[in-house]
Amino acid sequence: MKKRILLSLSLLVLLIAAVIAAILFSSNSSTKKETAQSAHEKTAQSNKNAALLKDLPDAKRSDWELVLVSRASPQPEMNPDLATVGNIQVDQRIVKSTEQFLAAAQKISPAEHLISGYRSVAYQNTLYEGYIKDEMEGHGTVNTDGSTISREQAIKNVQTYSQPPESSEHNTGLAIDMSDIDSLNESTVAQQVAELAPDYGFVLRFPKDKKSTTGVDYEDWHFRYVGVENAKYMTTHHLTLEEYRSLLPD
Repeated sequence: MKKRILLSLSLLVLLIAAVIAAILFSSNSSTKKETAQSAHEKTAQSNKNAALLKDLPDAKRSDWELVLVSRASPQPEMNPDLATVGNIQVDQRIVKSTEQFLAAAQKISPAEHLISGYRSVAYQNTLYEGYIKDEMEGHGTVNTDGSTISREQAIKNVQTYSQPPESSEHNTGLAIDMSDIDSLNESTVAQQVAELAPDYGFVLRFPKDKKSTTGVDYEDWHFRYVGVENAKYMTTHHLTLEEYRSLLPD
């Protein structure tokens, strides 16, 4: 009887040991797999970073055409030297580029036109507050059914298509709104226009899949001047201004 008990205990111990060994082996294999995967991801990211830096333009974050204005990086009134292009004003340094970009876009669609350019902080505040009021009263761009909503919700609505004062790129004189229609994100030629923009130093500032870095939803009408070399690099590597600036020295 004792022999049977001892034999049973021995088998139980062996079984427990086997289970523990199996668990340890599985855990070790999983750890090795995760480590290998992590190493692979780091290598891939390293290769991507190397590719990005390989042909990086000789630019700095402090360059005038790369100034950043956003909700995350607000700027006071910048008072750029202005010149008129059609019905808008822009920084005088980008007049020729704006004219050429517009002309090229009009070859795609004769209906392409400039909607907005430079806006002072004071004027941006007037627009912004007007948009909030419209949204609260139910005849805004998002809230269109006549129902009243809170100011807080109205601000959330407005910030899908307009920025608060000191947070709008229009304060720089380097941003233009241009489209073939006067409705948001409904242009039928937006992609073609965005593709030729870098030839004239402009980029589509708020692409569809980059809200996580820009903080702004897709805008098919908003273009930003950054210079030809910068614009082509940003477009080739699918970078926003925020992402591009992070690669540059001060």
